[in-house]
Amino acid sequence: MKNYQLFASAISLFALCASAGTANAHSSLEQREAKAGGFYKAVVRIPHGCNGIATTAVKVELPEGFISAQPQPKAGWSVETTKGDYAQAYKVHGKDITSGVKQVTWNEGSLPSDYYDEFVIVGQLAKFDKDTTLSFPVTQTCGTDASVAWIEIAKDGQDPHALAHPAPQLHVLVATGGDEHAGHGDHGTHGDHASAPVKIDDLAISNPSVRAMVPGAKVAGGYLTIVNDGKAADRLVGVSTTGVKRVEIHEMSMENEVMKMRRLDDGLELPAGETVELKSGGYHLMFIQPEHPYKEGETIPVTLEFEKAGKVEIDFPVTAQRGKSSDHSHH
Repeated sequence: MKNYQLFASAISLFALCASAGTANAHSSLEQREAKAGGFYKAVVRIPHGCNGIATTAVKVELPEGFISAQPQPKAGWSVETTKGDYAQAYKVHGKDITSGVKQVTWNEGSLPSDYYDEFVIVGQLAKFDKDTTLSFPVTQTCGTDASVAWIEIAKDGQDPHALAHPAPQLHVLVATGGDEHAGHGDHGTHGDHASAPVKIDDLAISNPSVRAMVPGAKVAGGYLTIVNDGKAADRLVGVSTTGVKRVEIHEMSMENEVMKMRRLDDGLELPAGETVELKSGGYHLMFIQPEHPYKEGETIPVTLEFEKAGKVEIDFPVTAQRGKSSDHSHH
């Protein structure tokens, strides 16, 4: 009997500690590291309510340097945005952007305290000239009488875990010449898998990669860099590989502060003497409905067809999801 009581007490203590740990878990970002200048999908994680009370509103303040932001609609919730001027102008696809969404609020919903959920905002990271930490202060409102605010911002050199209510943080790394912009990750760089450029005619092709697919995804993003050293323009007119429904050439761009995705039916122009980079947040390839999800470590043989240079087959390594900017699962 005594042993049973000791065992029961131990179980009770374990349950109490587990409960306390859950109650103290703070709001955070799913992807905590990304490359400067790239597309970023901010997935804000809400682990619990306010001392057992259901969350009915979530407000996220957006930091300077996270621009052209758009919230993702959420079933059962309404969403509101507050816009304002940026501290400086940012160049996006050749245009100066001086204002945009500064705050996003989801409300009129209900997230019971015992449940976990995610709230998503997509946007662009500024081209910082040094590694930078951005904070995304989050406030949960629970009904009319309770709230919890994750808004404390760590000072330089301070451990954010030492704060009682730390704001979720994103570490933005300066992009290098071979880097792909990060972020749907989940995501590092296709430059991590760089090899000697493949040459065909006046074209040099380097840094090919395909993004590993998350469970349930129907498409995968492909990236590469093409340098046209010739005196005449060329055009990437087709991409193909086995085991997929088709491969398309796409462009992601901002129009009137709205992110647009379109297929380039006429192919991708490669101006003479210029470098064209297919990367997250810009031009990229879309591998539609592979027969099996692409996994890190695999290699996909891909045939590129150019209007003038002809065809060439290149191996595309499948890169990890972690630390990247977009997994294309939203297509």
